[in-house]
Amino acid sequence: MQVNNSNMSKVIDFVVNNDLCIGCGLCTYKCQDKAIEMSLNEYGFLVPILSGFCSGGGSCLSVCPFNPFPAQETKTENELADIFLKDAALLHPQIGKYHGIYAGYAEEYRLTSSSGGLATFVLAELLERGVVQHIFSVKESQVPGVHYEYSISNNKQELLSTSKTKYYPVTLSNVFSKIDELDGGVAVVGVACFIKAIRLAQYSDPGLKVKIPFLVGIICGGVKSRFFTEYLSDKVGVPDGQCYNPEFRIKDQKSTALDYSFGCISNIDSKERTIKMQTVGDMWGTGLFKSNACDFCDDVATELADISLGDAWLEPFIKDGKGTNVVVTRSAMAEKVIKEGVKSGQIYLEEISLSKFISAQQGAYNHRHTGLPYRINLANERGQLIPPKRFIKSSSLTFLFKIVQFCRMRIRKMSLEVWKNTKDAKSFDMQMNKSLFILAKVTKLNHYQKAIVNKLLNKMRF
Repeated sequence: MQVNNSNMSKVIDFVVNNDLCIGCGLCTYKCQDKAIEMSLNEYGFLVPILSGFCSGGGSCLSVCPFNPFPAQETKTENELADIFLKDAALLHPQIGKYHGIYAGYAEEYRLTSSSGGLATFVLAELLERGVVQHIFSVKESQVPGVHYEYSISNNKQELLSTSKTKYYPVTLSNVFSKIDELDGGVAVVGVACFIKAIRLAQYSDPGLKVKIPFLVGIICGGVKSRFFTEYLSDKVGVPDGQCYNPEFRIKDQKSTALDYSFGCISNIDSKERTIKMQTVGDMWGTGLFKSNACDFCDDVATELADISLGDAWLEPFIKDGKGTNVVVTRSAMAEKVIKEGVKSGQIYLEEISLSKFISAQQGAYNHRHTGLPYRINLANERGQLIPPKRFIKSSSLTFLFKIVQFCRMRIRKMSLEVWKNTKDAKSFDMQMNKSLFILAKVTKLNHYQKAIVNKLLNKMRF
């Protein structure tokens, strides 16, 4: 554990130096000395670094979603939801406060989006209704060597270029540095940790709640290093330095929602090269190229947004290669926008049960809720700082389940080290093969054991 010095940025001491930074960049906006800026570290993640004199005031730490020492009033997502989502009618510990749960799509934006196009629909509606005049979302960067970054859209046409998911490190710092200069309201699109950072900033500065009246939350499987893009581009035969316009979710409309591809264009011949992601292997359940902070996130459903959107990994939606969203509305405005969209025929939506929504994200719940206590205990044993979490107790975890968690943590860290030293997909695969094989076998045994236990318990009930 790092010891804080009075003239050192607290967010660097307590968060970055303990490998808990997620790269949101709100600390740069909040810093009273303007002494920090975002920079890529050796593992391909954006983190704050000192760029000037720091008085050690600590305002940077107050907006950090992984602050190990938060104020009691903003201790976890629960306290923040009580502040910002007061009108939500319903509550469930696994998905937070909400009005309704749905699955659907917006026909106009569906084919140009990663899933069902509902994020683009909602944002376009907010612009058209005058609720906001600007959108902070991610689109292609004009900075050499940087594929994507947060940008500001002021109309529907600009918004359309931001519609697809980008598994690439980005930071809010470059757009928040301009927020005070913008006239009118702003809507922000972000994953759970970024949304939490904004809520923390709004708590410390109520003026930001007026400035940012709407947050669109993207249900996230984990924040990836830049190494993820480098690896995939090398897999299609395009070294990262020669790759541009990487696309992470190229749909196959004639196939299933899971049967998507990665693709990028080579600077050498301007030709696009693609690869089916199912042939690459499991990039999500294994923890490859993932941020360490993600292993200490317990917000699966982006609980602090006005509306949460993800992929409908559910029957029958998963069979539709055009893509379908799962939707959780959490504010009256969000509920109104989508209900009126249905009424006008602009979107298709059907209500789904709470249990069905949870089943769509079951793998994430198993990892982030059930497995969290094991990872926290391991971190505590190593003297690592961990922010307060809600899911710190669990029914007794089996030995096999703990081994699965251990293997994932090891593979996450190993993947970053190996890629840093190889930068070659073939060599990377060879070095990672044994560890991934062991994880696959242990995971299969764990599922088999769980199925047997559930079968016995069901018999005992009768």
